[in-house]
Amino acid sequence: MEFTKGHGTGNDFVLLPDPDGQLDLTPELVAALCDRRRGVGADGVLRVVRAAKHPDGAGQAGEAEWFMDYWNADGSFAEMCGNGSRVFVRYLLDTGLATPAGAALPVATRAGVVRALVEGDAVSVEMRRPRVYDESAATLGGLTLTGAVVDVGNPHLVCVLPAGVELSALDLTRAPGYDPAVFPNGVNVEFIVAGEPVEGTDGHTVMRVYERGSAETLSCGTGACAVGAVALRDLGRDTGVVAVDVPGGRLTVTVTENSCWLSGPAVLVATGEINPTALHQ
Repeated sequence: MEFTKGHGTGNDFVLLPDPDGQLDLTPELVAALCDRRRGVGADGVLRVVRAAKHPDGAGQAGEAEWFMDYWNADGSFAEMCGNGSRVFVRYLLDTGLATPAGAALPVATRAGVVRALVEGDAVSVEMRRPRVYDESAATLGGLTLTGAVVDVGNPHLVCVLPAGVELSALDLTRAPGYDPAVFPNGVNVEFIVAGEPVEGTDGHTVMRVYERGSAETLSCGTGACAVGAVALRDLGRDTGVVAVDVPGGRLTVTVTENSCWLSGPAVLVATGEINPTALHQ
């Protein structure tokens, strides 16, 4: 089985080329691939398949040739992955499966079609505008933290840390508690503090994230979009640009009237072959 390893600001993925949808990809195989001791190691798996050849992408085949079949590290599905879509586009271009053009490159996902632009090392994807629509709370250790509920095609809870609580001190080795009535399918939880002003932006936020199905990751693209939307709301703005620092680097979130652009580096670091039988030994 061929694979490529890539990452976007430390959010890492195993990419599996499967243009015609013939690979027997199971939750067990995905979890084994993502195992950082016995497998390749990753936050998730991206299967590269033609939209027309995958049941979840066939309805979008008229808009996009390629479908990003994204799986979390535990073998569960996710609707969307912002960093994953940026790495996915880098793979399509570097392998010649797609050709860069002046227009944005469309990619089908379970959250709909996203569009990507490439400028040097940076890949930007246009996703749906985050919808901040409710409040809920996360529990972490002895803390109860109120947060904003945000839909970015997948569910997020963005919690601003109160004074006296250090972002670096949070213990994210265990999943935060949340209200299952609000998030019946689980939730990605972002913890944020304000950063110093960054030239050319309307706001600067520093975040850590616990991703459902993957635990704490070095970056989360849709989480950064959710955080950007909340930061702008708290500034009294509907649109704008926010620099979002994650443990793996910096992402730039641009919220417009109709969409959200996520921009940052996307890197392919290795290619090789996997022995699937050995993964289960």
